[in-house]
Amino acid sequence: MNYPSPSPLLTDLYQLTMLAGYFEEGMAERRASFDLFFRTNPYQGSYAIFAGLAPALQYLEELRFDNASISYLESLKIFTPRFLDYLADFRFRGSVLAPPEGTVIFAHEPLLSVEGSLAEAQFVETTLLNIINFQILVATKAARISTAAGASTVLEFGLRRAQGPDGGLSVARAAAIGGIGATSNLLAGACFDLPVRGTHAHSWVMAFDDELSAFRAYAKSFPDNCVLLIDTYDTLGSGLPNALIVAKELRQRGYELLGVRLDSGDLAYLSRKAREFFDAAGFPEVKIVASNDLDEHVIHSIRDEGGCIDIYGVGTRLATCAGDGGGALGGVYKLVCCDGQPKMKVTSDITKATLPARKQLLRLVDPRGNYEMDVIALVDEKLTPGMTVYDPQNPSRHRTIPEGVRIEELRRPVMTEGRRLDHGSSLDAAAKRAKEQLSCLPTGSLRQINPHRYKVAISPGLFQLRRQMMEQGE
Repeated sequence: MNYPSPSPLLTDLYQLTMLAGYFEEGMAERRASFDLFFRTNPYQGSYAIFAGLAPALQYLEELRFDNASISYLESLKIFTPRFLDYLADFRFRGSVLAPPEGTVIFAHEPLLSVEGSLAEAQFVETTLLNIINFQILVATKAARISTAAGASTVLEFGLRRAQGPDGGLSVARAAAIGGIGATSNLLAGACFDLPVRGTHAHSWVMAFDDELSAFRAYAKSFPDNCVLLIDTYDTLGSGLPNALIVAKELRQRGYELLGVRLDSGDLAYLSRKAREFFDAAGFPEVKIVASNDLDEHVIHSIRDEGGCIDIYGVGTRLATCAGDGGGALGGVYKLVCCDGQPKMKVTSDITKATLPARKQLLRLVDPRGNYEMDVIALVDEKLTPGMTVYDPQNPSRHRTIPEGVRIEELRRPVMTEGRRLDHGSSLDAAAKRAKEQLSCLPTGSLRQINPHRYKVAISPGLFQLRRQMMEQGE
């Protein structure tokens, strides 16, 4: 199944009014470059995970105003017939630079650089931000949860609490990039070729006359894949003993109980008791599954208290991106070049001033493969050891590029003349990339609280250009 592309009407009205204005002023075909970036790392953390590129490129490639869309715009009585005729042939025919999905990224870095006519590059702003912001936020949350879980498996169970149907799809996709490679969402499984997992609800148990009858019926229907929810009535008093009865009956029939799920109570304590119970009864392979408003902080606490959980089912707090610094990623999309001239937003607040001109995004890697820092440079600028680079928020802070580092360009052309150059790597490959890159960050970068802050700098050329433009007020 294909991932559905957004309608051209999934945008803000002002994108259409600006597009119409450019058209009427004869400015539509001016050449322009925009950068998509965010200013603050999510969740008060030190990093983010890049995600959303494939659906973003699909949107750009398939962007069309069909007759129904144009008829709706005509009904608004805002736009001229000449402009509506122009929309019938409107396409994105530009180019895009971006890192691969799964790349570890940081605040202020240009992620997507979109180049084309002013009309087409401006119009796609809202939809690109809608796609990219949310998927980065989910992928980053998933990476934090996966890191907290250690060697345990994590499943995505968030569909019922996600922000609408498309939110549910986007969560499953982005969570896979962040390291959560299985979902309860069947449509996501079909669209993205993800493994689907699930057990049963408390209502299954309550629908039967007693808990044991419910467990036996479920085991009869799914003997090869039986995971029993054991906390409907009394986890230790009835759930565990009844699950053991069914485990023994399954073994007599040539099957094994796959696991039991805990969805309430003290998960660290209950999981330890469940592990002891099944091990003592001769069922050490039975998996302990836990759910119930889990996130990276709860999982870390469970492990710290000696919990024996093999599989975590994470739903609400992943699907809604809950947590300090979560909720929304403040990604923005800014004009950086028009007709070959650098452009920037000039403001007295240096943290809100944008970085002008077309750029490179470079990563400095030491001889052991560890990441030193990232540098944002002008497109034709060459970095060398000993060169001074500057903090984009506080120019008084600066560093020197060390000797012996390897300099890597993080982005590549992913679209030209409105056509994707490739369809991107698989979600498995993106997840592997994220895991490998996270392991290359400096010590302390993965801490949940007060992490080490990875350094992002701007090059001397970009520093001088921005200072000059700010002084001139351009």
